[in-house]
Amino acid sequence: MSDPDLIDVQDVAPAEVGEMDLYQHREKIYTRRIEGFFQRIRLYTGWPLLLGYFLLPWLDWEGRQAVLFDLPARKFHIFGLTFWPQDFFLLAFLLIIAAFALFAVTTFAGRIWCGYTCPQTVWTSIFMWIEQKTEGSRNQRIKLDKAPWNSGKLLRKCAKHGGWLLVSFFTGFTFVAYFYPARQLLPELLTFSSTLMVVAWVVFFTCATYINAGWMREQVCTHICPYARFQSVMFDQDTLIVSYDPARGEPRGSRKRGSDYRAQGLGDCIDCSLCVQVCPTGIDIRDGLQYQCIGCALCIDACNSVMDKMSYPRGLIRYTSEHQLEGGVTHWVRPRIVGYAAVLSLMVGVFAYTVLNRVPMEVSVFRDRNQLYTATAEGDIDNIYTLHLANMDSEMHEYRVEVGGLDNVLLIGETHHTLSAGEVRELSLRLRMPAGVLDKPSTEIEFTVTATDNPDIAVTAESRFMVPFQ
Repeated sequence: MSDPDLIDVQDVAPAEVGEMDLYQHREKIYTRRIEGFFQRIRLYTGWPLLLGYFLLPWLDWEGRQAVLFDLPARKFHIFGLTFWPQDFFLLAFLLIIAAFALFAVTTFAGRIWCGYTCPQTVWTSIFMWIEQKTEGSRNQRIKLDKAPWNSGKLLRKCAKHGGWLLVSFFTGFTFVAYFYPARQLLPELLTFSSTLMVVAWVVFFTCATYINAGWMREQVCTHICPYARFQSVMFDQDTLIVSYDPARGEPRGSRKRGSDYRAQGLGDCIDCSLCVQVCPTGIDIRDGLQYQCIGCALCIDACNSVMDKMSYPRGLIRYTSEHQLEGGVTHWVRPRIVGYAAVLSLMVGVFAYTVLNRVPMEVSVFRDRNQLYTATAEGDIDNIYTLHLANMDSEMHEYRVEVGGLDNVLLIGETHHTLSAGEVRELSLRLRMPAGVLDKPSTEIEFTVTATDNPDIAVTAESRFMVPFQ
């Protein structure tokens, strides 16, 4: 059975050329379904990401949710690691690495991130698939929208939007489940016992998904996403981008299959406009590189399918570089790529070393703000401190507190404390020194807290011991 989305290339009409006004009413894009090599790659890259996104909140790790950002408790669990707000510099570092990696990939292969793994692209593809299953092929959808309202049209529209809302709900629910335990969230929603705040966030992300992937689609990529605007500064003449080969394709025109089109003065492009009909942003790649192009390669697979039917060589539209289009060769190894790779490798190495050698404990020392020192009846000088101790590990530990930097100092207070996993405790300690021993009003000291069962867990915090000025 023939696919209603495929066209007969024997007799095709020339493509119409139009102008776009940025302030004109948005024209709905009806995409045509296409299959091919690059679409299989998109399928293989998209599904693992989708499965990971939807399944991670349901995985357990040592009696808790494997990935859970517990905002009320200020704990961020990622499998065996637990991060605290004090570790936000690691998050900032990770985001810098991700941004730098995106710039490096863009310099090498254009907007390949947008075309294959961007959430907007992945979810839009899901919504388009639902649209095709409920309303039919491209031509059927165009006719359906032009047809008057009846029971059949209403049923198809309701089925489409119902599918969109279902996917949107699971998307919003899953996103909230990263911040609120999934096994607690689901029964609360089903029994209407969840708090208004939780329900509001689920509804918000459901609506955001429904609007972005269902209604806005290409407008997010062309008008909202800033990446489309600044990508050009990262391109060079060797960047791998989706391009049309005008030297081979022009002059374009329709022809009969098997005809001597060279004798007619025509190029390989039959002007079928299939590359435009499959484009999710509605551009014509034959007009050259445009900021709206997300590098999804749909036009490549569409054009290759036409080339196969016409018995022409593939690659009229392909991943290539400006140098190669001009008859030269693509320089794969170039200073910018080498520099990106070197810096990126260094940052990843530093990040990995920092995470692997991270000490799961925090110690902060605060002096008594009410008085610098206290003189005892015996003539000694006391300083009072408050230690803020946080066990950032997933296990219980016993900690020992020691003081360095002063000889013959007396530590008054409990020096051994047992903290359970994630516990935060404030300790009040007093240091005592004989008067006249120190020859300056302020002396640096160190509080060292060590886990008795694991000496590798040790943190030192600095403070000062104050005495009367002599």
